[in-house]
Amino acid sequence: MSQSTVSQAAAGRVMSLDVMRGLIMILLCAESCLLYVSLQHLNPAWPASGLVEQFFHHPWHGLRFWDLVQPAFMFMAGAAMYISYSRKLEKGSSWSQNWNHILIRSLKLFLCGVGLHCVYAGKPVWELWNVLTQLAFTSILAYLIIQKSQVWQLSFSIALLLLTELMYRLILMPGFDQPFVRGHNFGSYADMLLMGKINSDGWVAINAIPTAAHTIWGVLAGKLLVSGNTVAYKIKTLLLCGLLALLVGFGLDIMGITPIIKRISTSSFALASGGWVLLMLALIYWLVDVKKYVKYIWIFSVMGMNAIFIYLLFETLGMQWLNNAVGIFSGGLLHTWFGLPLNIAAVISALSTLLVEWGLCYWLYKKQIFFKL
Repeated sequence: MSQSTVSQAAAGRVMSLDVMRGLIMILLCAESCLLYVSLQHLNPAWPASGLVEQFFHHPWHGLRFWDLVQPAFMFMAGAAMYISYSRKLEKGSSWSQNWNHILIRSLKLFLCGVGLHCVYAGKPVWELWNVLTQLAFTSILAYLIIQKSQVWQLSFSIALLLLTELMYRLILMPGFDQPFVRGHNFGSYADMLLMGKINSDGWVAINAIPTAAHTIWGVLAGKLLVSGNTVAYKIKTLLLCGLLALLVGFGLDIMGITPIIKRISTSSFALASGGWVLLMLALIYWLVDVKKYVKYIWIFSVMGMNAIFIYLLFETLGMQWLNNAVGIFSGGLLHTWFGLPLNIAAVISALSTLLVEWGLCYWLYKKQIFFKL
């Protein structure tokens, strides 16, 4: 166990949250390094191809593992927000004193999200589909009600899902009157109003409304985990809430009421994905904070503690330059000098880039350098 890990344990830190956030960032980093694409190109007929498929978003109606990453990202942001807020309260800060910090941080998130779309497009564009622009909105919404009771916050989150249902079902404009059809739903209509364009892959900006429920549920989970309740109560609560969310989410889909569609974040998707995230958190909390399997958690923490920094890096410099640069001197060399097949060389290049980016985070971690927005 690293000295930093020992210090965290001694301070009573909820280390499972750091581990889960770090796991999310490693998964996202692997995607930006093109690891999953490279694995997909190895051999479409190999037995593990179905597993690799889980690391790509479902094309429309359905749910894959990769569809859970963004909800988990939003959820962990909510948990971190509550824990930071509670510590500031202990130091004498008030809700209003922290409000300006939340606003400024959300503005930075919004600008970073818009800026990333400009980098993707190679020119200035006005697009609001990035997770950071949506997190800016959900953070403000979650903080506005952070002082409310758990019942009040939970009820508000359900109201957001009901609002989403009503908008998609009742606001039917010409050409946008099919609630759950790609490009012909209210979300796409809202995009035309906000940006004058529709996302070709079906993503919509107003996903920020239903996915705000994930951030609010993260706040509630953070409050639960730092509370004085027993470990058994915390785990049971996470498990029961997770199972209930799964039951309702998949039930809405199976009964044909509301399909699970991640790209427009239907209410059934929000509930089903939120349920899986809660179960994952319960498992990691039990392993890390209860059973104290903490020897190797630093592997995840090094990325989790610089989450926004590494996300911005691999979405810009990483994809624009580092992937190719590392590939030249890893998989590229093996292909040129030893005739390694290109598809295998691509996997090695992706893994090498992932290791380089993780290594950068490790260096920052050892130097105790943490970038915050």
